[in-house]
Amino acid sequence: MRKDFVHLTRRYWFSASHRLHNPGLPDGENQQTYGKCNNPGGHGHNYFLEVTVAGPVDFRTGMVVNLAELDECVRTQILERFDEMSLNDLSNFQSLVPTTENLCVEIYCILRKRWGHLPSARQAYLEQVRLEETSSNFFEYRGERPAQAQ
Repeated sequence: MRKDFVHLTRRYWFSASHRLHNPGLPDGENQQTYGKCNNPGGHGHNYFLEVTVAGPVDFRTGMVVNLAELDECVRTQILERFDEMSLNDLSNFQSLVPTTENLCVEIYCILRKRWGHLPSARQAYLEQVRLEETSSNFFEYRGERPAQAQ
């Protein structure tokens, strides 16, 4: 019996706005740190989200995970939560600057908590979340850093 191990990446998109501002910093330092992204009115992005899962190909289904289950999880847990929202208004970012780095980590953590509820994901795992903010900026998160990298 074959035990092929495959990485599957699925792409999604959503729009959200944010203002990069740390209330613990003086206004001048916020402006210096975040530049135009510190505009009090905020600004928006069309984010491209890639979710990568990995695992053995299920002999019975021929899949790593059921795409319909993965899509439903991402839709209910991520897209419905963040699409067309001001990130600053969400509880996730009440004590966290809503940078795309922090958004990427939040998305990973949300999906990781729900992962065990996907019936077809018994042997697969969440490998990575990649979040593209602009054509020049993207961020990847794979979970906690190994001890030797800290």
